[in-house]
Amino acid sequence: MVNDKSQAPGIIVENGTDVTIVTFEDENILEEQQIRKLERALLPVVRKNQDKRLVLNFENVKFMSSACLGLLVKVHKRVLELNGRLQLYNLDPKIHKVFEITKLVKIFDIVPAAGPS
Repeated sequence: MVNDKSQAPGIIVENGTDVTIVTFEDENILEEQQIRKLERALLPVVRKNQDKRLVLNFENVKFMSSACLGLLVKVHKRVLELNGRLQLYNLDPKIHKVFEITKLVKIFDIVPAAGPS
């Protein structure tokens, strides 16, 4: 259940009782400056999300750079430090393939397109 919805540069944040859903708005997450803006938008969400599930929804994203993968690893580490749980949802098949090749599928909880549990 979503209690409130807010927007930050490049993301839409939906806060629920035990879950926060962050939806990326951009189709391409490639530029260093764009990734820095996303980091500045995401890290406060992570801090507020202590002990809860954080779902990153990639339904709009078709391409992302390796720097974006680095940001996701950083976000994952912060979520774990705050006793939370991170899930990646709606990954494009090409992006999912990159997670497989880089073995990040072993680190991240990637939810099939059917939806977060």
